[in-house]
Amino acid sequence: MQLVLFDLDHTLIPFDSGSTWFRYLMRRGVLDAGDFEAQNRQFAEDYLAGKLDIAAFQRFCMSVLARYARADLDGWRADFIAEIGAQVPEAGRALVRHHLDTGDLCCIVTATNHYVAGAFAEIFGVPHLVASQARTEQDDPRGRFTGEMDGIASFGAGKVPRVADWLAALGHDWHSFERSVFYSDSANDLPLLSHVSDPVVVSPDTRLRAVATERGWPVFDTLEAVCEHALA
Repeated sequence: MQLVLFDLDHTLIPFDSGSTWFRYLMRRGVLDAGDFEAQNRQFAEDYLAGKLDIAAFQRFCMSVLARYARADLDGWRADFIAEIGAQVPEAGRALVRHHLDTGDLCCIVTATNHYVAGAFAEIFGVPHLVASQARTEQDDPRGRFTGEMDGIASFGAGKVPRVADWLAALGHDWHSFERSVFYSDSANDLPLLSHVSDPVVVSPDTRLRAVATERGWPVFDTLEAVCEHALA
């Protein structure tokens, strides 16, 4: 059995999951575009520049969850899953199916908060998710969100201990697997890419492409190419 980890944004999906959730809520009239677009755009620019304040970004995202009752959020989320599922590339679905059918232990590892990222885990049928955790009142998993983050963000170097904690909860560690694979597009994921035995670079940003080329990591410019390689 292999350990197979998938980054989400611009790896399994060709867009940003959190921004897509915000735009959905704006279309529904839940959020006012003027309140969120400019700030969200600035966070996106900071991410691409490698200077994202992840704590501030998570507070921004989780403050939206804290505004509404859980029942309302759950209704919007179910509709979001139905709508966005049609936009998920077949190549991503095929790649995930391949690894699941092979018997690999598969997990999406993303900085997106677990409530939104969980929608994509459902769409792809990935049974495990490591994501930034939104705190709930009284730590009730079904409780109202507080707007704060619980623990460390699943971002950058933080992804390594978060994956280790998830593995430990399953009775595993990094040495439980002959091979560990991580698919990602971003230089922000260099800590986790460097930690696995088999990093796979997908549609990389400029910095990641340079590092991957220097280190001899496989680089694919499209998800379709990754899928073809994996299924060959």
